[in-house]
Amino acid sequence: MRRDTLWFHADFRRLWASDTVSQGGTFVGQTVIPLLAATVLAATPFEMGLLTAAENAAFLLIGLPAGVWVDRLRRRPLMLRADFARAALLGTVPLAWWTGVLTLAQLIVVALLVSACTVFFDVSYQSYLPSLVGREHLLEGNAKLQASQSVAQVAGPGLGGGLAQLAGAANAVLATGLGYLASGLFLLRIKTVEPEPERHDGTRLRTQVAEGMRFVFHNPTLRAITLCTGTANLGNTIFQAMLILFLTRNLGLGSAAVGAILTTMGVGGVAGALVSGWCTRCIGQARAIWLIPLLTWPFQLLVPLAAPGWRIALVPAGAAVMSFGVIVYNVAQVSYRQAICPDRLLGRMNATVRFLVWGTMPIGGLIGGGLGAWLGVRGALWIGSASLVIPVALVVLSPLRKMRDLPKEATYA
Repeated sequence: MRRDTLWFHADFRRLWASDTVSQGGTFVGQTVIPLLAATVLAATPFEMGLLTAAENAAFLLIGLPAGVWVDRLRRRPLMLRADFARAALLGTVPLAWWTGVLTLAQLIVVALLVSACTVFFDVSYQSYLPSLVGREHLLEGNAKLQASQSVAQVAGPGLGGGLAQLAGAANAVLATGLGYLASGLFLLRIKTVEPEPERHDGTRLRTQVAEGMRFVFHNPTLRAITLCTGTANLGNTIFQAMLILFLTRNLGLGSAAVGAILTTMGVGGVAGALVSGWCTRCIGQARAIWLIPLLTWPFQLLVPLAAPGWRIALVPAGAAVMSFGVIVYNVAQVSYRQAICPDRLLGRMNATVRFLVWGTMPIGGLIGGGLGAWLGVRGALWIGSASLVIPVALVVLSPLRKMRDLPKEATYA
């Protein structure tokens, strides 16, 4: 094995371990928290949409200024604070359940506050990676981190469903909190000294936010990627807001079966992470960003066709192929935007992209809840699936279609 790979980078391995346990906790939480709301607190379709919105609302509410704050501060301490705060917040859920005072309102508030911590963690983490491993290792680093996310996506739902079945959904929330706690402990062991951020020159917050926005929108390829991802996330969140209700009520599945279905859905993501580097080298980074989604994302349309009996298999089959495409796409586009961005703008660039691509998710959650109440759960799934597929046209019709690989430098004015 070549010694210039990240396998031999001790601090990257610590970051990787931190991300792995954090992602495991996250995917357990994404299963047990909706199960807790749907099966224990008897949430309606609209309330499930509201919970989904709360889980992502902070990207819309504080996403842009968060990027400025990340550029002004060291990133690893911000990540540590976010991890420990998320662990403490999630610990209040089983505590309230044990004392008999847990309500859906508390669950929504906890989801909203955890979302705020996640904004700072995610923007810091994507801005921290280039300084830790160097830009020449970004594709490898992102592929390994995406592999951890994909494995967590496979193992987390099954573990969450099993824990909810054995110990109750409220108690299973502890696993998510413990994942964030372990993540923080791994981050504490990183020894690489992070460079001092550039001294704040007194520029107004609004001006600095606008600089990040200009960087994203003045680059035609980055603009197409951002708009495609944001619109697809809107459709996928409409879909996700109703998925647990669809599996439990329309298909009649129990907690353990729901976990098993969600686990199977994640297999495609693992495969995507494992072959993303090879795929990108074979067809080119630009082509990976538009061709892979074009070939894989439409398989999501199989999911609303599922029904009790053999047609349940359409859920994991369709979602697994779509997940494969999403992971290959993400590795290619995230590595590209990290590579072209100057260090001083990394926080603002990542925050701008996160604001635009994740800020659509709380809106999607609310739309999903409203559509579920109006058209029924299956009708909402159809609209969410179609809304995920259509945005592929934004990258197919962009300058990316005429390239094999992406330019090494950003067009910025």
